[in-house]
Amino acid sequence: MTQDDDAGLESLVRKRIRALRVAQGLSLEELAGRANLSQSSLSRIENGRRRLALDQLVTLARALDTTLDQLVETAADDVVTSPTIDSAHDRLRWSVKGDPGVSVLLQRMTDPPPDDPSRMRAHPGREWLVVLSGTAVLMLGHHRFRVETHQAAEFPTMMPHAIGAAGSGPCEILGIFDRDARRGHQPDDGGETGGRA
Repeated sequence: MTQDDDAGLESLVRKRIRALRVAQGLSLEELAGRANLSQSSLSRIENGRRRLALDQLVTLARALDTTLDQLVETAADDVVTSPTIDSAHDRLRWSVKGDPGVSVLLQRMTDPPPDDPSRMRAHPGREWLVVLSGTAVLMLGHHRFRVETHQAAEFPTMMPHAIGAAGSGPCEILGIFDRDARRGHQPDDGGETGGRA
């Protein structure tokens, strides 16, 4: 890292400290009290007239309800990512970098979900989905929900569930899975059963 990089990072951290303080509605005095600093010291830190010390950064991060990593992280070069394409199942999958346990799935569905509860899956986790086009049918246990275009659904995946298209035609959904829900949707026989579940 060059001296210019160090100066750029230090300036970014100072801006973040001030932005977080303002966003949380804290005065200089309030944040200084939380961080065991004098108000003038905090002001000089924010304005670049005082050197940033690691111990102060740790204390300030705690006082601002964030982590040191988040306070000093730099913008990544790989902001834009491409999906993994699964042509056989008509799906696109993206990984979410901020939380490697989260993944996003775009899928076009043509089949209805199974009515037979024994063909539904249940596993730890949570799932969120939004219907981009058409109408989806979400089976949760013995309940049947119609999810129309632009509507969303969120549910714990410990409930036996399956998702498919309504009888009126195909639908496209965008699903977001946490780490546990994603593991529960790994294909065990080359394909997923029960619509998407």
